[in-house]
Amino acid sequence: MATKVGGKDGKAPPTAATNLIAGGGAGMMEALACHPLDTIKVRMQLSRRARQPGAPKRGFIRTGAEIVKRETPLGLYKGLGAVLTGIVPKMAIRFTSFEAYKQVLADKQTGAVSGSSTFVAGLAAGVTEAVAVVTPMEVVKIRLQAQHHSMADPLDIPKYRNAAHALYTVVREEGFGALYRGVSLTALRQGSNQAVNFTAYTYFREALLRWQTNKLEATGNGNGKAAVTLPSWQTTLIGLVSGAMGPLSNAPIDTIKTRLQKTPAEEGVSAFKRISIIAGDMFRQEGFHAFYKGITPRIMRVAPGQAVTFTVYEFLKDKLEKSGPSVLSGSRYEE
Repeated sequence: MATKVGGKDGKAPPTAATNLIAGGGAGMMEALACHPLDTIKVRMQLSRRARQPGAPKRGFIRTGAEIVKRETPLGLYKGLGAVLTGIVPKMAIRFTSFEAYKQVLADKQTGAVSGSSTFVAGLAAGVTEAVAVVTPMEVVKIRLQAQHHSMADPLDIPKYRNAAHALYTVVREEGFGALYRGVSLTALRQGSNQAVNFTAYTYFREALLRWQTNKLEATGNGNGKAAVTLPSWQTTLIGLVSGAMGPLSNAPIDTIKTRLQKTPAEEGVSAFKRISIIAGDMFRQEGFHAFYKGITPRIMRVAPGQAVTFTVYEFLKDKLEKSGPSVLSGSRYEE
């Protein structure tokens, strides 16, 4: 698999302004639609109860039902403020850095980007967004999601009232560095997620475009690849499939990261040692399956999330490039 930087039609890669609007809009839609599943995933990952022999499974449906029962349906949206605050810069950084890394890795003679270069560009984009936005955002989000207070009881006052208060409290009590707790694991998770995600999405998209082009040419209706665009349902489908691949590849990393970010640091204990202690305790006390706690809601959240993200991003990007101001459209990319 190899693609051209800027696409087969010679258009410029999307500008930072396009990625800010299209990526931000896509990210907000994804967060609003899928955040409850993320809250359920976090609660499952933080649960330290090993399953007793003969005891029923405490799956994602039961976990979600307990949250709603004890904390009202709004409990499923704990931490949403932190996500929405960071989602626009996160998505802008993801898509802009991915395109930038692709251009750096493209063949200097032909402009072609190989499958391995797409993988590396996705990996680098994931690490970039993890360091720039995702890690602090997730520390705040997880602290809010981990609180079991009832949102219906005004006397049940939580430690963290909202995203801004959680951010202030964490920095005041634990220092600014606490916002970057688990940054190495977050970078590893985001990097592997986006490497797999962008590689799979690019491969599927190119395959569908080739198939549609060949189909049009066979019927005599073809007008070159520039005339071919994917319908939204196909973008949604390949986004769904590519989005499911990341969580399956890095579930243990995400579970350890969640537990690391939930608790304050211990003086004199390095991050690597804490990671080793968490992983060791999980294996001894809860078994190997503990590393995959929350995998079902995570796939159910990430896969549809990526489907929403790619569908809305492609739609908004196309609209911006066709009718937006010149700052959004960029200049032609010469192949």
